[in-house]
Amino acid sequence: MKTILKGGNVFMNGELCALDILIEDCCIKEIANDIDDKNAEIIDVRGLAVFPGFSDVHVHLREPGFLSKETIKTGTLAAAHGGYTAVCSMPNLDPCPDTMEHLGVQLDAIERDACIKVVPYGTITMGEKGEALSEMEAMASYVAAFSDDGRGVQSDGMMLSAMEKAKSLGKLIAAHCEDNSLLFGGYIHDGEYAKAHGHRGICSESEWKQVERDLELVRKTGVGYHVCHISTKETVELIRNAKKEGLDVTCETGPHYLTMTDADLGEHGRFKMNPPLRAEEDRKALLAGLLDGTIDMIATDHAPHTAEEKSRGLEKSPMGVVGLETAFPVLYTELVKTGIAPLSLIIEKMSETPAKRFSLGGGKIEEGARADLCVFDLEKEYVINSSEFLSMGKATPFEGKKVFGRAKMTIFGGKTVWQEK
Repeated sequence: MKTILKGGNVFMNGELCALDILIEDCCIKEIANDIDDKNAEIIDVRGLAVFPGFSDVHVHLREPGFLSKETIKTGTLAAAHGGYTAVCSMPNLDPCPDTMEHLGVQLDAIERDACIKVVPYGTITMGEKGEALSEMEAMASYVAAFSDDGRGVQSDGMMLSAMEKAKSLGKLIAAHCEDNSLLFGGYIHDGEYAKAHGHRGICSESEWKQVERDLELVRKTGVGYHVCHISTKETVELIRNAKKEGLDVTCETGPHYLTMTDADLGEHGRFKMNPPLRAEEDRKALLAGLLDGTIDMIATDHAPHTAEEKSRGLEKSPMGVVGLETAFPVLYTELVKTGIAPLSLIIEKMSETPAKRFSLGGGKIEEGARADLCVFDLEKEYVINSSEFLSMGKATPFEGKKVFGRAKMTIFGGKTVWQEK
């Protein structure tokens, strides 16, 4: 099988260059001007941007256990629709991947139904209960990292043991940092909107205090440590200083934290996620951290729920919004077109850095690499409409937003896995 992507603006070495790409079997065979191969299928991508496939290290696919919210089939199709060719699936499932037997249920479903690369997480503790370590050694070669996502590990001693074990296995700890003793029943940011509308708030300290604790444990163990979905200015500063110190630390934030604040909240459940949308000073600190390299990657925390669940308003809806199908256009519109961040930085944070840190492969367009690519029309303006999503989840804070950057095609391993009709 041979395919030529003809005349696209190919993202290489930080720039868009007018080039052809010859794909043979699953790999990029040649990148050059005017490639001619009479045995190849020609796909005309003139005027379109060709990027390395995106990698998202924080995605909830909900299978096994919660098939009314999402499945591996629908979740990976949604990912492909957003330009992603690799995702890491979060472990708060039923059964959760705390043993090799439980992990195997998810691995079988991935093998059967995923249209892109999916690498699961294993849990840090059994049942994500924080009481005993999971079967980390048995699962190590099958998982991207270990995480109790959705819950912070409350015990210092348990997190220390987990870090020591992960270090011995050469695996990352990916931490959902949340101190339960500081939550007080909150469900949105403890800021102006909460005060004005009578909602219970989540203080910033509930996040950064546990990051601070974990960094002290990283100093003791030397483990590779990754902080999930950071949202506060204090967290940014803690991670910035940890990197200066030489600790093996990375972090992610989401498109919504970079482009929205609690001033954008409404009463609908589509604005409710954990951590919550914070204040403008937090958003500015996140942007600064993105630009100076403190924040290594952008992840969506794609967390689908049923329409009925998300119809219960801010207080009673479950935490979580979808993001795979809106991430790039939102970031391109809000950060690149406004001149806040260069396109090269956004692509780096969505492709190369996450792929490298989590050993997913890909992340660059180069000869000999696996042909994992996505194609976008950067000039196309449209309105985000969740009814067009391939995800079963429709709750997005970006509903109705005008954006630029329409996905046209995604190729995984040389095969077109999604294409605009």
